[in-house]
Amino acid sequence: MRDNFDRLRLIRSANIGPVSYVQLIRRYGSAAKALDILPELAARGGGKAPRLADQDAVMREIDYVQKLGARYLFLGDSDYPALLAELSNAPPAIIYRGKLSLLGRPAVAIVGARNASAAACRFARDLANSLTTEGISIVSGLARGIDTAAHQGSINNSAIAVIAGGIDISYPPENEGLQEQIARDGLLLAEQPPGTEPKARHFPYRNRIIAGLARGTVVVEAAPKSGSLITARLAAEAGRDVMAVPGSPLDPRSRGCNGLIREGATLIQSSDDVLELIRHFDDRAERAITPYDLFDAQGDPSKLREISVEDIKAADRQSLTDLLSMTPVSIDELIRQSQMSAALVQMILLELELAGRLTRHAGARVSLPS
Repeated sequence: MRDNFDRLRLIRSANIGPVSYVQLIRRYGSAAKALDILPELAARGGGKAPRLADQDAVMREIDYVQKLGARYLFLGDSDYPALLAELSNAPPAIIYRGKLSLLGRPAVAIVGARNASAAACRFARDLANSLTTEGISIVSGLARGIDTAAHQGSINNSAIAVIAGGIDISYPPENEGLQEQIARDGLLLAEQPPGTEPKARHFPYRNRIIAGLARGTVVVEAAPKSGSLITARLAAEAGRDVMAVPGSPLDPRSRGCNGLIREGATLIQSSDDVLELIRHFDDRAERAITPYDLFDAQGDPSKLREISVEDIKAADRQSLTDLLSMTPVSIDELIRQSQMSAALVQMILLELELAGRLTRHAGARVSLPS
């Protein structure tokens, strides 16, 4: 229990994101040791010591989560979903209500437009219901429109809802009853602390969890540049199947799906199409996964242990910092241009992030803070 407390305190501390969290655990062996070393690392990165989460505040959060009838799931726990753990920015801590056993079943995400047509909502609802009869869990985001239809079609013990705010916040308000039913009969997941009202910046984080939990993502109606297309892109980046339901070229709500199909997404007309596509994941489902071994594609994180902070020269830090700008750049590109080892680059980036001088973006990209 003390280790869980320290892990929660670490991720709730300032300047600590999912990637830096895992790097710290891998390098120092425990959250407690990582918390002790944070001031030194931040100083080396040229910033002030990060503000550590107040211990009393962390304890109050834990007590409140328990009063809500919710629990924590930490990255590295045996029940943590293997596919989600593959993400480079897998959430270190998830708060949940409901049946955790649903994470042990194959899952498909169904997402789409909030202002969806009645026909599209019916298709999403029927598709979800048909997939659940095959033992598939349905993941969506509890938004209006397609998300709501997908949950309604899987509400009988197969619905997984990922929300953008705290586990105690109902959004949108009209889905309060549906959210409570999913928490009772299905599974409700939240990455943000309790009491967090969903903001625009929270939804991309929610979308990565939706895509990360599923073997594949089905998009049913989506306008260009919509959040549903972000989920589809995140699914593709994670190596998952992207599927789309075609629609009329005269309906703007179909342009996103038709564009996905044109770019290579699989056209879906029935649950049989979905089942045929995700069967190739059966072999992967049995493999052993160590979440901490899979957090980042840029270099083996275990090599961070081989880099001593005393070995990092001030000139190396300055050289790498000079390559950064407010435009996100891939870590691979920084490694190529700096001609430093992957482990050295990762360690310097970690120091800069803890110092508040680095922002991480999707796709293993980084930039100076805006």
